[in-house]
Amino acid sequence: MPGHMKKRPTEAINMTFSGPVSMVEQAMEAMQALGFEKVEERAIPWQESEHFRDLPFPGTNIAGLRHREGMTQVELSEKTGIPRRHISEMENGKRPVGKATARKLAKVFNVDMRLLLSV
Repeated sequence: MPGHMKKRPTEAINMTFSGPVSMVEQAMEAMQALGFEKVEERAIPWQESEHFRDLPFPGTNIAGLRHREGMTQVELSEKTGIPRRHISEMENGKRPVGKATARKLAKVFNVDMRLLLSV
């Protein structure tokens, strides 16, 4: 068992809030009192995050939308009629996403089908 550490290990987290403009200063003071600090970094799109970095673009979008909806590949397969194996292959860049497939996926995710097409 590791010895006593002076400082607890922490992970960095970035958060975004929306609310009344009149409360910005109070919100910042409250967050700073909890140990947060203001960082002037540009947020990156989820497609560029470490988890999705190596996936091809259409597959990244399919995987991201599926995760957003809390769906498994099996559930997506049942809703679209696309075999689960094909969904896995599309997410991993081993199968292109055609127009008919993109239409089915777009309908389930309620997005523009162009977001899901292979180039």
